[in-house]
Amino acid sequence: MIITGPTHANIQTVRQRLLSVFDMKDLGPLRYFLGIEVASFPKSYLLSQSKYANEVVHRAGLTDDRVVATPVELNVKLSASDGAPLDDPTLYRELVGCLVYLTVTCPDIAYVVHVVNQLVSAPRTTHWTALLCILRYIRGTIFHSLLLSSTFSLELRAYADADWAGDVNDRKSTTSFCLFLGDSLISWKSKKQSVIARSSAEAEYRAMAHATAEIVWLRWLLFDMGVFLFSSTPLYCDNRSAIQIAHNSIFHERTKLIEIDCHFVRQHL
Repeated sequence: MIITGPTHANIQTVRQRLLSVFDMKDLGPLRYFLGIEVASFPKSYLLSQSKYANEVVHRAGLTDDRVVATPVELNVKLSASDGAPLDDPTLYRELVGCLVYLTVTCPDIAYVVHVVNQLVSAPRTTHWTALLCILRYIRGTIFHSLLLSSTFSLELRAYADADWAGDVNDRKSTTSFCLFLGDSLISWKSKKQSVIARSSAEAEYRAMAHATAEIVWLRWLLFDMGVFLFSSTPLYCDNRSAIQIAHNSIFHERTKLIEIDCHFVRQHL
């Protein structure tokens, strides 16, 4: 059990009451929890899964020491029909499951892990090659950590993006967003959209809608924790058409399919 609180005295009081009722052991400050290593400093925390990542790399049985600079090769699109089926897909599925958990502290592999995870039902040799590329990237970045610092301002800001029709198997787009509190990355996601977007503006706007939902939830959560955000939360998007749709109160032909998302984002805007 992890106990937190505003003061050390409050934490001690709760701890003593719990120890008097339950058979518990005090392990001291948090250092390791479910494969996540925590290094605490006076004004920051470092979250890392280096030990877990090293175990995943060794589990793959790589015979070389090669590392790569990116988790996926540039412009690679994985098809469900490319390559030959794997004789035994068990190891592929086990490693992908491990990588999904590794994204808890490694946002840089979130997208490509999302891609290989969609192919676990019938993995092929090309998918295995892509998986090995991820593992070689992890080997080269195994000591990277996620910094959560209290030295920056409590300004919440978000970035949203989408790759229009990026999945070559069904031509659905992938939503990606990340949110920062100050300079600390606190939330991120990469997820395939549920419907096929017929324009890049539509795909980008759906990504904005998903990011908006996350913004609203985080603002509520921070409010419940006693963190009051008096300024609005900026949401950054690199698609001019999607930005104009958010500000335009008159719907036209190109926005009929995303009317609900339009209303949702405009309400909070």
